[in-house]
Amino acid sequence: MAIDAMLKCMIPAVFLALAGCAATTAVAPPPIVEAVVKQAGWEGVASNADLDRLARVRPAWDAALAEAKRRGFAKAIAAEGALLDPAIALPRAAPPPGSYHCRVIKLGARIKSEPAFAAFKPFFCYVEAEGELLTIVKQTGSQRPAGRLYPDTDERLVFLGTLALGDEEAPLAYSTDPRRDMAGVVQRVAPFRWRLVIPWPQSSSTLDVFELVPAAQ
Repeated sequence: MAIDAMLKCMIPAVFLALAGCAATTAVAPPPIVEAVVKQAGWEGVASNADLDRLARVRPAWDAALAEAKRRGFAKAIAAEGALLDPAIALPRAAPPPGSYHCRVIKLGARIKSEPAFAAFKPFFCYVEAEGELLTIVKQTGSQRPAGRLYPDTDERLVFLGTLALGDEEAPLAYSTDPRRDMAGVVQRVAPFRWRLVIPWPQSSSTLDVFELVPAAQ
């Protein structure tokens, strides 16, 4: 009987101890620091598809340049100098806010009937400070890329944006329509010359390169 009485006294104590352990485990703070850091950077914003594209920037360069040269555009590529040299990326990559002359060169073709090199006429685009981030917007044309520039390294920023079409007054927010999403990197390639590189765009090219040169004020 003495043993039974002791067990009856011990059992509640054991349950209380276990409950105390469970309560301690339940209220232990989760590792929220890593989650906050991730969400603050471009990695926490980019879709899985764009994370994959951004991880394969150099393979896009290699494939696009190789195809364009193989199909007879080596001189046109050389004439662009640093703009189409994937090895060039200078420090202080962020373009200052202001108006720019922009033009796009499309390299490589995922459809055989498309050209492997195509350079288009210049247009105006604008870089603006929006809070702690820069934004870039193509101001004219029926297809107008627009998006934010996220800090990454001293030699590049990450662009996440979308494509405004036709007479739309404003672009969709990024990830609203994955078919319009764009992802790339911004680099400085010479004094007063930047580029926005879009690897594996949702068009028929392998790599799109936008040149940005400040417009005369």
